[in-house]
Amino acid sequence: AAAMTFSAFAVPGHGAEDVVVATSGPDEGCVFTGTEDGAIFRVSHDGRRIDRVAHTGGRPLGLELAPDGRLLVCDARRGLLWVDPASGHLDLVTDGVGGRPMKFCNNGAIASDGTLWWSDSSTQFGIEQWKHDFVRNTRTGRLLRRAPDGTVSVVLDGLAFANGVTLSAAEDFVCVAETGARTVVRYWTSGPRAGERDFLVTDLPGYPDNIARGSDGLVWVSIASPTDPVVERLQHGPMALRRLATALPEAVQPKPKETVRALAYDDQGRLVHDVDVRPAEHGASYHMVTGVREHDGRLWMGSLHEPAIAVHDL
Repeated sequence: AAAMTFSAFAVPGHGAEDVVVATSGPDEGCVFTGTEDGAIFRVSHDGRRIDRVAHTGGRPLGLELAPDGRLLVCDARRGLLWVDPASGHLDLVTDGVGGRPMKFCNNGAIASDGTLWWSDSSTQFGIEQWKHDFVRNTRTGRLLRRAPDGTVSVVLDGLAFANGVTLSAAEDFVCVAETGARTVVRYWTSGPRAGERDFLVTDLPGYPDNIARGSDGLVWVSIASPTDPVVERLQHGPMALRRLATALPEAVQPKPKETVRALAYDDQGRLVHDVDVRPAEHGASYHMVTGVREHDGRLWMGSLHEPAIAVHDL
């Protein structure tokens, strides 16, 4: 087999959390990412040119491209935004549901009819305290929907740190990753099972973050960290113990183990690819993959911690 290549492209900001590839228009082949200082960057396919195209004033996480070239941005602090990369103009879609502000807007998907789907990871903790929600296992995550007429509704709640969101190829179900429970939940939107929920996959080998449908038609799932036995025990332990664990100094809290991994599933939940990269073997350093996007045989990745995006030839 040909040697697989892995490259990291630095961006001028920390925490390039998600990635999305432009498949048409003037930016075709470029990759967009957002960093913890609120910037949105456009990176050329070879990493040589990087432009700051917008600034949200918050913390951009999940990114999706609409057919008109605008970016749908899940901003953890500001809510759901439309961003025009050509002008930098921002429009707020919504920062709340039912009169209550969102705490942790995280990742989204755009249906062909214009319906917007996205996750709100927790009703108790924001991004600065993501570990609190994760370890305490509050199960207050939600899957939200904005209909083409502008109506916003809660479709699923009680999720264990709701995270990545994507649609099936036929758009008859929507998937939402539960980071805390290591599952991908499936909610059926049409057909005989409309309104039902089940799982696309359970017992993932680590904690899923963003998920996305690739150009190969598969659902790609980023694995931010392998399963941690300490965290697993804490999540199911007494709440007093969970609170104590998150009150500990950062230096002694459980840490995400270093890994670069992504899994791809078909719409029946069958595992098709398990990409487990050792960046050091490619002369690179990279970890905690939180965004993943397959495009034409290349796997683009983002990271909550790295000041860089990465690409891996499949």
